[in-house]
Amino acid sequence: MIELTSTITCPACGHRRTETMPADACQYFYECEGCKILLRPLAGDCCVFCSYGDHPCPPKQKERQSDATGRGHCC
Repeated sequence: MIELTSTITCPACGHRRTETMPADACQYFYECEGCKILLRPLAGDCCVFCSYGDHPCPPKQKERQSDATGRGHCC
């Protein structure tokens, strides 16, 4: 099952917020409500949820499920 929410933790101030992720896209920017820093994905990650969230983005979750079942990548 694909998780559609993820709790983002700001690496600068530690502020946490649960957000609904886009189901079919990656989110490249996220402004922390605590310190107003603009978060961007870390090198090698496709989006801010994969870098700072407790669940990766839905496209990455689908890719991992496909890998686990041997059906290849979703994209």
